[in-house]
Amino acid sequence: MPAYWMARARINDPVEYKKYSDLVPAIIEKHGGKVLARGSNFEIMEGPEHFRRFVIIEFPTMEAGINCFRSEEYQQAAAYRRANGAGEVETVMVAS
Repeated sequence: MPAYWMARARINDPVEYKKYSDLVPAIIEKHGGKVLARGSNFEIMEGPEHFRRFVIIEFPTMEAGINCFRSEEYQQAAAYRRANGAGEVETVMVAS
């Protein structure tokens, strides 16, 4: 059963955040993920307007998505956006 990685992000330092975002596509692909939506073309229907970028990634299973997030490669990439507040992200994995 597919699972979905949903992330809301706010980019505070585009240069440092790009170091993260350049690495992530290969990591996602390695774990069987497929980006369904990514970007800043959105409309907030309800809730705070803090986040300005949204990402939805489909994985073949919940386990595959969680393994991707917890992988050493992803955590090393995420360190670029976490360092010095380059980006703020909320990530949720969900399956039906």
